[in-house]
Amino acid sequence: MQNDPLLTEFSIRHVTFRNRIMSTSHACGLEENGGMPGETYQRYHLEKAKGGLALTMFGGSAYVDADSTWVSGQLNMSTDRIIPYLQSFSERIHNQGTAIMIQLTHLGRRGETNTQNWLPTIGPSVVRETGHRSFPKEMDESDIQRVVKAFGEAAYRAKQGGLDGMETMVGGHLIGQFLSPVTNNRNDEFGGSVKNRCRFGLLVHEEIRGRVGDDFLVGMRFPIDEAVQGGLSFDDCVQIARIFQRSGLIDFFNANYGRLDTELKLLTDCMPAMASPIAPWLQVAGAFKKEVDLPVFHAARITDLATARYAIQEGLLDMVAMTRAHIADPHIVNKIKRDEEDRIRPCVGMTHCMGDNRPTCIHNPATARERHWPQIIQANSQHIKKCLVIGGGPAGLEAARILAERGHHVALFEATRELGGQLRLATAASWRKDVVGIIDWRISEIQTLGVTIKTECLVEADDVLGESADIVIIATGGWSDLTWLPGNEHVTSVYDLLTGNEPVKEKVIVYDGTGRHPGLTAAEYCQSRGKLGVLVLLDPQPAAELDYGERVIWRRELTLANIQPLLDYRLIEVEKDKQSLVGHFVHELTEARISLPADQIVVEHGTIPADELYKNLCSHSCNNGVTDIKRLLAGQPQSSEKQVNSFELHRIGDAVSSRNVAAAMFDALRLCSVM
Repeated sequence: MQNDPLLTEFSIRHVTFRNRIMSTSHACGLEENGGMPGETYQRYHLEKAKGGLALTMFGGSAYVDADSTWVSGQLNMSTDRIIPYLQSFSERIHNQGTAIMIQLTHLGRRGETNTQNWLPTIGPSVVRETGHRSFPKEMDESDIQRVVKAFGEAAYRAKQGGLDGMETMVGGHLIGQFLSPVTNNRNDEFGGSVKNRCRFGLLVHEEIRGRVGDDFLVGMRFPIDEAVQGGLSFDDCVQIARIFQRSGLIDFFNANYGRLDTELKLLTDCMPAMASPIAPWLQVAGAFKKEVDLPVFHAARITDLATARYAIQEGLLDMVAMTRAHIADPHIVNKIKRDEEDRIRPCVGMTHCMGDNRPTCIHNPATARERHWPQIIQANSQHIKKCLVIGGGPAGLEAARILAERGHHVALFEATRELGGQLRLATAASWRKDVVGIIDWRISEIQTLGVTIKTECLVEADDVLGESADIVIIATGGWSDLTWLPGNEHVTSVYDLLTGNEPVKEKVIVYDGTGRHPGLTAAEYCQSRGKLGVLVLLDPQPAAELDYGERVIWRRELTLANIQPLLDYRLIEVEKDKQSLVGHFVHELTEARISLPADQIVVEHGTIPADELYKNLCSHSCNNGVTDIKRLLAGQPQSSEKQVNSFELHRIGDAVSSRNVAAAMFDALRLCSVM
């Protein structure tokens, strides 16, 4: 470890970072009280500091003035009211030996006009952004003076708050909009030549440096290639970087690649997700570092330690940012130091942390909930119990892991040959193969923790009763829900299709009645074999139930596969005639009816609980199988008292109702972490 490049110190001016691992600023959505970083926000970042990283940056798009707002997700750095929050925040982070910085910005045209202050957005020119859709007001001299002053005041608040430094968000935001010829069409002293387009950014940083002095770090989240026709090329970005470097106003560059003005580019350029390769822009960032003399940071799907080490070892970066990796596991550095790298929970890139429930992780339910739920499960050494977990899907694996971390004796039973449940079907989609990391990590963990694992073991009620267990967790998942459909005996479930239980026939209709992953995966699976006739969706768009990061990738994948779904149709009946099957559909908006022939009709409509075992055990349990919801929500142990020859019985995940992986994981955490 003494020779590990990731664990070497690094200094900029007066600030020394204890290692080379950091987390970049991101809009985590945990702000409160009008854009303040309160207890929940601070505990989220504090956990990463406890986990050993050198620098945590926060406040992704923390705004400096009133016309730089989104509906949510931002901190308000335009008011002195935030200073006490920053002071308590920085003290807590510093007490863990970690540095802390904030990102300041003005969104410019990326703002939203119909939220918060209901002000027009502003920009160097009237050029609309596709993603956030506003037509900005062209900034006049008073706007420029106002925003420059606002940056300086916000930076001074950051210094008063005890932070170590700050960065401005450049690429895609207001400063970058002045830099880019795509968004700057001005013909005054702020437009035209590179020198003129840099003028606004230089004024901003002159104001910042004048307010904070030289004992406060100031950097730029800087574009190294806009990757758009007519935009800033790599060479253009280097030229601009050298102008800011020569000014002496900044201390580091935080390298960003590509565009963020559409959902797709945001998910493939700026914040690449599962459908992108690991660290896609690392080499470009390394090339940029060779062209400048200031330290360079970089974040873009650097999720594994081998890549991170390579980046530092080869001098591609000075600090390597593993932001989403720390959302999955905030204790990465501590695990390196304990020689437990194989126990680091991997980020699989599902973008759940970037959706409506940001920044929760789909397979780390404690993330963003640190105020109430533990990242590190504490052992319950005084009350060791015998625990049975029935079902080896995501919910069962997580329950077994947590119960074993608590120190209990745990046995896991799975009816099939493989652990992982229906989540394994996700790998049938070409871009979702990394999902298997959710399963593999848990299998490795429960093996390390000594859980007894029995596969191909169909458990009956008598088997459970003969085990003399203290706790029984039913995580048996669910069966494909087809009972509602007249003619269901003629259809194929997505599960049977993707497992190969039912072969793909010549002409297939896939009906997606949930807006989740399985129906679209089945459609792609059939299309890749040349068998898809039509994909019919209940919803007005593909993947309607998923977060935007997954929706936009599915839209792209369906387009690339030449799949044009039929939208807003509900399947009401399937009939069999002499030649084929016929699916009858009704339009959700017009009630118009259509009938489509096919050789096979594949239906996705969620699951119904596989709860026979649970029901057979309820009367034998000391709590009649009832989970006390009030105690569950309060993080308290279930109140049932164990009786002689009885046990506490609960069910989780899809064995309760058809939901998603994140819900299954949270079920297990809330229930099992206090047992």
